[in-house]
Amino acid sequence: MASNLLSYIGWTFLPNTVYYGIVIRAGDPKPAVGSARYVRDRRRIHMGVISAYLLYTIYEADHEIRRAGDFYQALGVSPDADEREIKSRFRRLAAQLHPDKMTAAAAGGGGARAAAEAYFVQLRLAQDTLLDATKRFAYDRLGPEMTRCRHCTTVLDYVLLGLQSIAPYYAAGALFMLLLGVLGYLQWGTYGAGGNKKWRWLSLLCLLTFELYTITRPYAPPLSRLVLNPLLATLTSHPPLLPFQLLILARKVGVTLFIAISQLAPLLQRPQQQQPRAGGGQGVPAAATTPDSAMLQQAAELDALVLATDRETDHLLALEMMALPRADGDAAMPDLRQRLRDHLVQNRVRAEPEVRDAVARVVAARGPTLDWGVTANEMEMQMEMR
Repeated sequence: MASNLLSYIGWTFLPNTVYYGIVIRAGDPKPAVGSARYVRDRRRIHMGVISAYLLYTIYEADHEIRRAGDFYQALGVSPDADEREIKSRFRRLAAQLHPDKMTAAAAGGGGARAAAEAYFVQLRLAQDTLLDATKRFAYDRLGPEMTRCRHCTTVLDYVLLGLQSIAPYYAAGALFMLLLGVLGYLQWGTYGAGGNKKWRWLSLLCLLTFELYTITRPYAPPLSRLVLNPLLATLTSHPPLLPFQLLILARKVGVTLFIAISQLAPLLQRPQQQQPRAGGGQGVPAAATTPDSAMLQQAAELDALVLATDRETDHLLALEMMALPRADGDAAMPDLRQRLRDHLVQNRVRAEPEVRDAVARVVAARGPTLDWGVTANEMEMQMEMR
């Protein structure tokens, strides 16, 4: 509890101090709260903290994998060691670490002898597992969990065991994402105005496909066999990653990237140009870069939609109250067409911002401003006279 509290305090206050210690000279004042520079700096600090925590989480997962070890490291052989090399290495370790030969440790007390016996049992289990081709296949892909299966005797049994072990993980992940989507939390991390929310499901599907491929194939995945392990052997002293260790690391990295992208995506989005309002107008602010500004943008779009709806209602009301011709039959049709034409020109065409701007430019170029209160025919007459 105390460690988690200290970690939270460190991640909350330390980045702010370090950032301003680098970018501001000693003695210079820090930017005022709420200023443009303060907002920009907080955005950069937030991005830096998320990225640093992502790297730290990956390092921590790798450290846990190395600390847990594996049967190959316990025997001191490589993952591609043959049967002869494994037996030879076990005989050498047994000669050195057999509990009956560790007289000094036994004299020190029963606890030391018990630890030596437990370690020797672990070495024997490692040898027995790696000398059996079926168990070795299962261990490379499932890890120590395969030793708990007493009824598994064939490769198919172990593959089914692996499928049963990963099914709850991905089922729970899918249900969790559905729940977040229903609650509206998956709005974070979307791209563009509409937001692309499918990348999360695609990521989960890719991770599941990679895990199924790793569990069912007779060889290690090319990612570890041809890329990661050669790089680790060349650049570091890191031991080779076994398939089950790669899967553990992939799960950890996948979850961490899921959270990091959801947090970083709103910060990485650049403000867009003003977008036109629905039904005309000067436009709404650029796309938001934070959840709060996104809500403000949605409110502005809703306000523009309400204004456009009001204008449409006024047009329909004016059309409904338009005086109809008194004549009946075919004699009334020309008059009715003329009135509908005047109504459309007056309330539809001339109400469009583009049309009003064009008319205003023509009038400004040719003469005084026209009278907007006249009918369409009178307006045309004024335009011809100009």
